Amino acid sequence: MLNEFKTFIAKGNVMDLAVGIIIGAAFTAIVNSLVGDLINPIIGLILGGVNFSDMFIDLSGTNPATMAAAKEAGAAVFAYGAFITAVINFLIIAWVVFMLVKAMNRMMPKKAEAPAAPAGPSEVDLLKDILAALKK
Repeated sequence: MLNEFKTFIAKGNVMDLAVGIIIGAAFTAIVNSLVGDLINPIIGLILGGVNFSDMFIDLSGTNPATMAAAKEAGAAVFAYGAFITAVINFLIIAWVVFMLVKAMNRMMPKKAEAPAAPAGPSEVDLLKDILAALKK
């Protein structure tokens, strides 16, 4: 059983997957930093410093002043601002990843296209040939 496990781990697919996960985690940190530290502050300036994270509806009746105060008090809140922030961050991250993949695809060497297969006879031509063969 131990030998089977060693064989399984030594296979290229498992190692490729492990490397992919590690690189993916590092890439996630880079993209999150790009979005959180560079892009979101610019968006905040454009929107006049609006912070969606502090937008909530108090469901407990305690009327906390901020989201942090509501969390500290354990108050029930409908935190729609946090949801808006998550959606905006997702869209920004998806856009950044799209642009990075597009740039990487441009840098990759293009594969030589296979020559097109010669066009065969059309369906009508085949039917004519069959009809001519049947008439003989």
